[in-house]
Formats: sequence, C-alpha cells, structure tokens
Amino acid sequence: MTATPPATRDSIGQRLRRGPRPATDFPHPATDGIPLILTGANLVLPTGTVRNGRLAVDGTRIAADAPDGAHVLDVSGHWLVPGFVDLHNHGGGGAGFTSGTLEDVLRGIHTHRTHGTTTLVASTVTGDLRFLAERAGLLSELAEQGDIAGIHFEGPFISPCRKGAHSEELLRDPDPARVRKLVEAARGHAKMVTLATELPGGLDSVRLLADHGVIAAVGHTDATYEQTVAAIDAGATVATHLFNAMPALGHRAPGPIAALLEDERVTVELINDGTHLHPAALELAFHHAGAGRVAFITDAMDAAGFGDGRYMLGPLEVEVADGVARLVEGGSIAGSTLTLDRAFKRAVTVDRLPVEDVVAAISANPARLLGMDDRIGSLEPGKDADLVLLDADFELTGVMRRGAWVVRPQLG
Repeated sequence: MTATPPATRDSIGQRLRRGPRPATDFPHPATDGIPLILTGANLVLPTGTVRNGRLAVDGTRIAADAPDGAHVLDVSGHWLVPGFVDLHNHGGGGAGFTSGTLEDVLRGIHTHRTHGTTTLVASTVTGDLRFLAERAGLLSELAEQGDIAGIHFEGPFISPCRKGAHSEELLRDPDPARVRKLVEAARGHAKMVTLATELPGGLDSVRLLADHGVIAAVGHTDATYEQTVAAIDAGATVATHLFNAMPALGHRAPGPIAALLEDERVTVELINDGTHLHPAALELAFHHAGAGRVAFITDAMDAAGFGDGRYMLGPLEVEVADGVARLVEGGSIAGSTLTLDRAFKRAVTVDRLPVEDVVAAISANPARLLGMDDRIGSLEPGKDADLVLLDADFELTGVMRRGAWVVRPQLG
C-alpha cells in the first residue's frame, strides 16, 4: 500500500485561502476586547505554584493585570497550567499528518488542541524522498499561518535494525545532500530531524542540521555508546522517544541510552502512556536527566482521540486495539494513541511526579527547544494566552489558545 500523494502546491494555497476550516476557537470575552481574570486556581508559574492565584488575559496575551471592567471567572479548586507543547506528533482524530488531506491535518491538529496541546510540531514517517518533500510544502503552509509550530522528519534516515513502524524498503542513509533537500523543502519550518547517526553521513548531517538551526535528534538507532557521544559532540541535542527503538541499556555495552541521559546538552523525549515505558524507566530518566531535560511527547498517530480500528501509518497498516497501536505485519508498536492531557494526569497520579516537574516536561522544556519560550511554555505576562485548566483530579476542563477558548470550561 502507498500513501496518498498530496495536492499540488497551487491547489493547497487556494484551499488555505478559501477552504473550510474546523471551528477551533470559541468566542471569548477577551476576543471582543473585554479582558478576563481567572481567579482561585493553583497557578503553576516558573517560580513555583501559587495557591488561590490570579491570572489576567487581555486580547491574545497574558497581562500583568487587567483593567477595571474585566470579566472574572472563578476557577477555585482547579489547576491552571501553560498550554502543552508537543514536539513529536503524527496525527489524531482519525487523520494523519503524513498522508492526510489539508482538512484531515487540520482535524488532527484540532483534536490535540481539545486535549490541551496548544503548540504542535507535525511529524512525518518514512516515505519516498520526493513525496516527503512535497508533503513538507503542505505542512509549511500550515506553519506559515500558525496552525503548527513546524515539521519533524522521523525517517527515512534511520536504522533498519531499529525501524519500528517504518517501511524498511524506503529507508535511506543520512547523506547530507538528502537531508538538506528535506530541510529546504520545509521552507524554514523544519524543526527537527531524527537520525540514526551511526549510519554513513550521519555525523555530517548532524553538523548540517545544527548549522541550519534544526534540531538533530538521535533515534531509531543501533549506535554504540561511543558513536552516540560522537553524535552529541557533533551537535545532536534530542533523544527521540528515549528507550524505544534503540539498544537496551547494558552493563558492558551501555549503548545510546547512557550517553543520552548523562549529557546535559541533550533533552530526552518520553512517551508516558503506560505502554511504551515502564514507570521505573521513566523514573530513571527523570533521576539522571532531571526535570529540565525531559520532554513529554505523544508520538500520536491517527487513532489518538478517535478510537480503535485499522489505520495507515505512512504505507504500513496498523491495528489499534484497547488504545495500543501495532503493525498488522510483525506486531511492532506503531506510535501511540496518547494525548498530552492523559500524559499529564498519569505523570502526577501514577508516577507521582511534582506538578511543577510535569509542567516543565510538557510545556517549558519543549518550548525552549523550539526557540519559542519568549512566547509560550509558561504563564508570564506578555506571552501568548495558551492555558490549560485541570480539575482537582487532573482531568482537563478547559483549554485556551491565544486568548480564545478551544474547550470552554463548564464550571459548577
């Protein structure tokens, strides 16, 4: 089976100008020029949690304070945290970012917004290089109009030994010329490329990406400890879904996991869905990397926020049963059905992590990696009013993006 090719660039542009878009924002008093004050929440700030806190929204931004006449919303007993930032997401709502239509992609984005992800990097899976370059054109249009924060290419520059849910016949060595082609196709919106840096051209491609301001991520790799250290020294700064699709930690051959955990220059992605990681592995990552070097991701595919069934992940068929996605052929885990609100709740209620550490991993750290922490990732005056409201049990009850409700809170 093959992925559906995207529309031509001209038709994409026409559809962006005129095409139907999902209603992603509900009107809010702030959008009508009436500021908003949220009061009574546990407000998670960079300096710590403020009980019975107060936060003002004026227009699309968080304000130092709101003038007289602001609408006041009492959210006592709730947690108010920054909007979630997902570095690694392949789709949701029944739609995939690698092969769906424009409307499909927008539906997937909206699905994750309703689960608190106010900033999303759209990830592709391995495909033909020409197809991926064309796909980058469509996704870059969405980045230019602010629907996504950029593009992450996961494949085809990965190891056939650790391919996971990627088509082996389409894998390629990370030759710098090939890597450059994809980066240029994204028209300045390539944010991250996952590489098996031990393959021919891997280190040169890491240096190329670093020179272009694109994150080089070590993942789907069969590298040794020493090879991973060399990749980090060349400029790699992210571990793609640490522990998954790489050699296990060994006492004589520590492999990439030890190298990625020990180096302060590296941020490690974690999929906290209860399937990809044992709680002890998550605890190990937090213990060695610290809360400042962890980024929770979803690695979500089409079924996230949609349900069980048969789906396509690139050219491969996936069966989702009981919320777990596996390839029909071979049974490898094929991404996740995770949303970041579930990752947040699990981290606090199952893994018993401090709320402040979870906010760092799910908002502040990925925002910093993307170079967007001047606008998003924390609740500070002047930043975008991207907010998530959680009840006392850490269930999502409200989402605001740039001052407009995506999920309007229903408060008693």
